[in-house]
Amino acid sequence: MHALIALIPSYERTWSYLFGQVVAGLTLGSLYALLALGYSMVYGILKLLNFAHGDVYMIGSYIGYFVLSAFGGSLNPSIPTLLLILLMFGAGMLGPGLLGVVIERFAYRPLRRAPRIAPLISALGVSFFLQQTAVLLFGSIPKSYNTFSLHNGVLFNTITIGALRVQYVQLVVVCSALALMVALSLLVSRTQVGKAMRATSVDLEAATMMGIDVDRVIVFTFFVGSALAGAAGVMNGLVYQNVNPYVGFQAGLKAFTAAVVGGIGNIRGAMVGGLIIGLAQTLTSGFLSSTFQDLIVFVILIAFMLFRPSGVLGAAAIQKV
Repeated sequence: MHALIALIPSYERTWSYLFGQVVAGLTLGSLYALLALGYSMVYGILKLLNFAHGDVYMIGSYIGYFVLSAFGGSLNPSIPTLLLILLMFGAGMLGPGLLGVVIERFAYRPLRRAPRIAPLISALGVSFFLQQTAVLLFGSIPKSYNTFSLHNGVLFNTITIGALRVQYVQLVVVCSALALMVALSLLVSRTQVGKAMRATSVDLEAATMMGIDVDRVIVFTFFVGSALAGAAGVMNGLVYQNVNPYVGFQAGLKAFTAAVVGGIGNIRGAMVGGLIIGLAQTLTSGFLSSTFQDLIVFVILIAFMLFRPSGVLGAAAIQKV
C-alpha cells in the first residue's frame, strides 16, 4: 500500500511532463502551420515552392524585435503591454506582406512562363539574399526579445488545471494562430477575392479568360501568405525569446514538410500538417533526444512522399491523357 502511494507523485509528474510536451508541440506546430499556409497558397496557384518563405518569417521576427525596442524594450516599455504586442503583430505582418509582394514582382513574375526549375532557383537565391542581408544589417549575433521581463513576466505566468500547465504566451500563440487560420479559411471560402484565388488555382489560363485579374490575385496571395509568416515570426520571438538571420531556414524546411504532410495546396491540410510536425518534433525531443528530432521530422516527410504523396487531406492529382 505504501509503495502504491509513493508511486502516485511519479505518475503525476509523468502526466505533467507529457502534457507539457504536447502543449509545446501545439505551440511550435501553430508556427509551422502559419508558415505552411504560405507554401500551400503559393503552390496552389503557381505550382511554385517558395523557399524564400522561411526568410520572410525571419524578417517578420526582426520587425517585431525592432518595434519592441522602439517603445522602450521589454524592461521599460513606454506603452501598455497589450498595445505593444498588437503593434508588434501589426508591423510584423505588414512589413513581410509588402516584402512578399516585392519578391513576387521582381523574382517570380518575370519567370512565370520559364521552365519550372528557373523560379525554384530564383526562390533559393532570394532566400540566401534575405539571409545574408540580415547578417549584414543586423549582425549574426541573436537579438533577444527578453519577454521574460515584459510586464513582470506576465506572459510566462501559467494556468494550471490538474497536471496540465499552459503559459499565457503559449495560449496567445495557439489562439492567435487558430484565429488567423479561421480568418484565412473564411476569406478563401466566402469572399470574391477568395473565389478568384480558388479559380486561379484550378486553371490560371481559364481564370484569365473569365476576366479575373490573375496578377492581382497572385499579388494578394503573396501578401497574405507573407503576412501570416510575419505573424509567426513575431510569435517565435515572444515564445523563444530571440531571433537570428538563420532562424528562417530551419523553420522554412519544417513548414515545407508540414505542407507536404498535410497536403500541399490544401489550407486545412497545412494546419493539420503543422500540428503533426510540431508534435512529432517536441515529443521526440522530450521522450527520446533532441538529437533525433530533425531525423524524425524528415523520416515522416519521406514516408508521406513514398506512401501518401497527396498528404493527409490533399487529393491525388488527376493525370491528363
